[in-house]
Amino acid sequence: MILHKRSFKIISFSLLLLAAMWFALHIGVMQIPHRIMLNLLGAKLGICELADTASGFQTTFWILRFPRVLMALLAGAALALCGNVFQAIFRNPLCDPYILGISSGASLGAAIAFVLGWNTLIFGITGPALLTALLTMLLIIGITRLSHSHSTSTLLLAGIAVNFFISALITLLMVMKQESMQQIIFWTMGSLSNAGWNDVLVLSIALFLIGTLIFYFNKDLNIIQLGENTAKTLGVDADKTILALLSIASLLTAVVVSLCGVIGFVGLITPHAIRLLLGNDLRKNFFPILFAGAVFLLIADTLARTVALPAELPVGCITALVGGPYFIWLLCTKM
Repeated sequence: MILHKRSFKIISFSLLLLAAMWFALHIGVMQIPHRIMLNLLGAKLGICELADTASGFQTTFWILRFPRVLMALLAGAALALCGNVFQAIFRNPLCDPYILGISSGASLGAAIAFVLGWNTLIFGITGPALLTALLTMLLIIGITRLSHSHSTSTLLLAGIAVNFFISALITLLMVMKQESMQQIIFWTMGSLSNAGWNDVLVLSIALFLIGTLIFYFNKDLNIIQLGENTAKTLGVDADKTILALLSIASLLTAVVVSLCGVIGFVGLITPHAIRLLLGNDLRKNFFPILFAGAVFLLIADTLARTVALPAELPVGCITALVGGPYFIWLLCTKM
């Protein structure tokens, strides 16, 4: 019976994911008819021949829309996974890479890369974004420890303060280098409009490697949720585990930011919602959180590019419209 219920859930979630992908591939400035989509997929798989009526849709489907849909799924899953790590370590649903300033730290590295012209080099944006995200995380932890307070409230305040400081630095860079302003603004608002197959490959590798590491640490992270003192009595080196998890989660966040810009609240909403539904066992929640983050960002990106046709909204605008009220609700109920 338990196996049947689990199989039913897996099948239901898979069908929901496929339905969301299919709708996202179908709708847009140029709506692709369903029979054309079937023909394009069939021709790519060698099942049928490409119809003359489908040839005009190839570029839109395979170059513009399909990698964007995959990028939304991967970025959403990655941000949700990172948010879950932060919330589990600090035992607070208000913690996520966006609220704590890690995303802003990564965007500072991307802005520096634009100003210095590194964005044309291989990994020209990703490298600086990784470095500044890690430094931001260490700075926030350092401020919290210098304050002689290990409370989550202190951590949140430190993150917000660092977030404001980094935002000021990014604004300064835009004023000093106005020719790079448009690119920097794009990154700080978040968008998947430039997603390509190379980006999908890079994020797939990063998500797989870092996701595997996080999954490996899930047992220890479950224990750390009970408190650092309890973890030490059970043989878990809490300090090293926390530092390792925060570092790799910050690195994954930086990869997402370097490819998609700053997309907020995905890592806040989805992990908390899944834990409300399924409990706090991180091993049990691992894949549902990935799924929820992927679907949430895919829906948000589909709305971002369709609600104001022919214009397109930044996807960060849609996630903020949902995440802002959710954050206020959490503040009112949890603080």
